[in-house]
Amino acid sequence: MSIDIESPLAHLSDDTIEALGREFDAIHDEIYADLGERDRRYIKSVIAAQRQLAVAGRVLLLGSVSKPAWLAGTACLGMAKILENMEIGHNVMHGQWDWMNDPYIHSSTWDWDTASTAKAWKHSHNYIHHTYTNIRGKDKDLGYEIMRIDPNQRWHPVYLAQPFYNVVLMAFFEWGVALHDMDLEAVRSGAKPLKEVWQDLKGIGGKARAQVVKDYVGWPLISAGAFGLAQLAARGRLGQPATSKAGRLLRGNRARGRWSSVADVFDRMLPGMERTFLATALADFTANIIRNVWAHGIIFCGHFPDQTYTFSEKEVEDETRGGWYVRQLVGAANIDGSPLFHIISGNLGYQVEHHLYPDMPSTRYSEVAPKVKDICERYQLPYNSGPLMQQWGMVHRTILRLAFPGGKPRPKPGPYRGEKGTDAGKRSEAAAFRSRVPADNPAAGPEHDSGGVEVTPPPRD
Repeated sequence: MSIDIESPLAHLSDDTIEALGREFDAIHDEIYADLGERDRRYIKSVIAAQRQLAVAGRVLLLGSVSKPAWLAGTACLGMAKILENMEIGHNVMHGQWDWMNDPYIHSSTWDWDTASTAKAWKHSHNYIHHTYTNIRGKDKDLGYEIMRIDPNQRWHPVYLAQPFYNVVLMAFFEWGVALHDMDLEAVRSGAKPLKEVWQDLKGIGGKARAQVVKDYVGWPLISAGAFGLAQLAARGRLGQPATSKAGRLLRGNRARGRWSSVADVFDRMLPGMERTFLATALADFTANIIRNVWAHGIIFCGHFPDQTYTFSEKEVEDETRGGWYVRQLVGAANIDGSPLFHIISGNLGYQVEHHLYPDMPSTRYSEVAPKVKDICERYQLPYNSGPLMQQWGMVHRTILRLAFPGGKPRPKPGPYRGEKGTDAGKRSEAAAFRSRVPADNPAAGPEHDSGGVEVTPPPRD
């Protein structure tokens, strides 16, 4: 059963929709004509800052037996992982920086520190999600195939557990996304050949092995080795536990005369190194959880608040370019925040602008937002935005309510009317930028040729 609400395009004529599409194209063209050195400096400075945070975290965790060092190192490492995942990895693999022709910062060569393989993610996210945004039955990111987040989705008893397994998904989001990228529905139906399934599993296995070895073996061993060297230099004067965990386990067999000598050696040599190893492994685990919870929150708040629309396949039959733009516009929601918030969210606080222009450098979204608002104001379309906790609350209310049968779409916002608090008679933020929007331009739109962006909106006239 379909629960319909009025389409946001209902009041627009075909000619108006196409005029709107040309205006969205013009915004894209204006930005691409202006890309240059300041954009290049931005992405390189973000990459440099991310690497400096990662190094700082690793250096601090050499002393991870100290609680202040552990907390500071974990915080630095968590922030480094957030930046690498959100503002760098996600956006580079979208092709936002391919225009630089930098062989190291390019969607065809970049890989990220997460469980998803670049190839699988670029297909499931860049192509499937960004082309078929919020089309029920086509956009597999609509609930990630495991949650009911729209009342038009058929209810199943398994959804009763979604408030609980959503918490697990928050903590281990990278692994959930990796499995989602495999297209589990196609695997279950047999539509995906076993050869492709095996290739995907090999890719995920390779990423998993690299991450486990790096975070839970390699770096903890380095920290443990650093403690051992420091203990030698200090001639054993550094504080450490009286016995090692490994020694205690082995000593359990002392009554039978086995392993006691080995346990004695462990107790003399390993307690501090063992404690440092475990503390660093725990810091790495905590940093990964921090990154996963943050990514889950930002992505869900950009897609599933009450304000967003979903569409049936019938509604988008013979969709025009202007219609594609409107679907992107109303299928996403922004999150209000400071400049620092937008950087650590990968500028996905501007989820509306990201869906309109997935190949545009993320740092430009704040620049085009007033122009997008202007279009919304003039064409009487909604512009979805709200504070983080408001959007987060809506998302989790939906996840809880739709775990049960029934449900109906929440009320949708009306046309954008300018910024709240704007004085009567004063131009809105959108109107202030109106004169800067070019009338038309035949250059590239969101299908800009790129190794990272495979979005296929309808072509220009």
